[in-house]
Order: sequence, then structure tokens, then C-alpha cells
Amino acid sequence: MSAKRQQKGSFEEALRRLEEIVRQLEEGEVPLDRAMNLYEEGIELSKVCGERLRSAELRLKKLSKSAEGSFEVKEMDGEAEE
Repeated sequence: MSAKRQQKGSFEEALRRLEEIVRQLEEGEVPLDRAMNLYEEGIELSKVCGERLRSAELRLKKLSKSAEGSFEVKEMDGEAEE
């Protein structure tokens, strides 16, 4: 499955595919051309997973606990905190 198709799937699907690619490459029995294609797909999947994690982190940072103990969503100023 291509990385572009994975972008529409879930984070878990992309991560599963990335793990499969790593397993295949670590076994070392993949022909060079196939290994290069797998490597490129893996790089793209790694970018997709990273973006999804950053997005989830920003969503979590928007949550803040009020004085009464309930959670509410706060608007961000558009810049990611580090």
C-alpha cells in the first residue's frame, strides 16, 4: 500500500505498515530495487505518523482544567509550544 493511500487511513494502519517495512528491510532478503522502494515508502509513512502525532499533541495542549475541575477547550494562538 502506498504512503499516499496511507494518509487517508488511521495512524495505527500507517504505523503497522511502517513496522512491516522495517521488518522486511531488517531481514535483508529484499532485492535492492524493492528495498529502495520500501525505504522511500517508510520515510513517507514516518512523516505521516509524525504529523499525526504533532496534531494530536496540539489538540491535547488545547485542553485545560478549570478551577472547578472540569476540562474545556482553549483556543491556541496558532503557534506550537515546545
